[in-house]
Amino acid sequence: MASFDATSLVWLRDDLRLDDNPALSEAAALGLPLTVVYVLDEESAGVRPLGGATRWWLHHSLSVLGASLEANGSRLLLRRGPAADVIKGLATETAAKHLFWNRRYALPEWTLDAVVKEWAGNNDVQASSYQANLLFEPWTVRTGAGGPYKVYTPFWRACLAGADVRDPLEPPRQLPPPATATGGGLPAGEDLESWNLLPHSPDWSGGLAQTWEPGEEGARHRLDDFLDGPADEYGTGRNVPGVEGTSRLSPHLRFGEISPFRVWREIRRHFPHQVPADVGIFRSELGWREFCWNLLYTNPELATRNYRPEFDRFEWQSLNRNELRAWQQGRTGYPFVDAGMRQLWQTGWMHNRVRMAAASFLVKNLLADWRIGEEWFWDTLVDADAASNPANWQWVAGSGADASPYYRIFNPVTQSRKFDSAGRYLRRFVPELADLDAKAIHEPWKAGDVPGYPVPLVGLPESRERALEAYARLKD
Repeated sequence: MASFDATSLVWLRDDLRLDDNPALSEAAALGLPLTVVYVLDEESAGVRPLGGATRWWLHHSLSVLGASLEANGSRLLLRRGPAADVIKGLATETAAKHLFWNRRYALPEWTLDAVVKEWAGNNDVQASSYQANLLFEPWTVRTGAGGPYKVYTPFWRACLAGADVRDPLEPPRQLPPPATATGGGLPAGEDLESWNLLPHSPDWSGGLAQTWEPGEEGARHRLDDFLDGPADEYGTGRNVPGVEGTSRLSPHLRFGEISPFRVWREIRRHFPHQVPADVGIFRSELGWREFCWNLLYTNPELATRNYRPEFDRFEWQSLNRNELRAWQQGRTGYPFVDAGMRQLWQTGWMHNRVRMAAASFLVKNLLADWRIGEEWFWDTLVDADAASNPANWQWVAGSGADASPYYRIFNPVTQSRKFDSAGRYLRRFVPELADLDAKAIHEPWKAGDVPGYPVPLVGLPESRERALEAYARLKD
């Protein structure tokens, strides 16, 4: 039996997969006893605790990943605490001489990585990091003047004009056996159940469990179903919430259960001669995700600070408790907004067209600070990530990048009529309106009293005028 005087350590974060995982592949290639660890870090400075929906997803994703590693001769070690301290201690405990991870791009995580890398250099540990979760790392895409892009279209054009997207790595054929601790035996880990990531009292996750399949296999199923089906009509289908016209890959990408490199290559495999225009639109949505991370990398306070500083003097209005609760619970009296907010609560996800309308209603018709909505989505979305969530909220509010015209106000009735004309989506999530015809369902207050459904929280013309006046004062 071979003997080893060193081991390897792979530190997993938002890359919960075996496929196209450079850190894991490089560690496996060394052939040294291997520790694969996930650290639940809710204590390090600046690290934002997960919301309820993402905690639910993380639990199931880690469970699936643990089973996959065991099936390949390895194991997933779980530890909890300040990540830098945990990794330093575990590297010492397992006599690790090689430390691998895939890079992250938010400032708190980036700072942690730098601390660990410096420690490794001072303690005879070779630390190696890799590009795994973004097609184009933020510092590689710069304007001619050397600064970051502030507008999406030239950003994405510059990305596509650069080096070709690399091929994804196949999962390791064999994983080395788990490393033992210096005192003998496998390093002690924590029990996933003890982390209490799942909701209790009450358990509100039933709709999430019926909707999603967390894990690497679930991600591949989503991608295959999308490319075999709605991808060909994505340009129109992505705007119709009543049909399955989108990929729903966002939570899988958020947790790294599938890499954007794998998505990119599978698109080319499905369409080897020419990528259809509709699929090109889908790829541009991957580009928007890249743009959001580019924004966060250069603006670390994106979730708490206006990207456009002039919005620091915008006249946001204070909501009373009933107004906020009406929006959160989908009881604003506007069916398109209410259907979206109820879909969010039931499934942990909301169709993007409806997200824009629901967000616009909060920040423009109610004039609520966008940060209130961002925090609610952070807690309730299974795909809430540190870049896309605040970037998209700021885009809707007008305070963000590329938010032109910044005073755009989505009319929920117009959106409903245009994108759910027959009311299919509305009837699914607002069953009180199921008996209304396709005309009345978009403006139920005109049909008289509808039992169980509220009257509009605010009038659309009046609240629109109030918002435009507030934006005009900002401009002045």
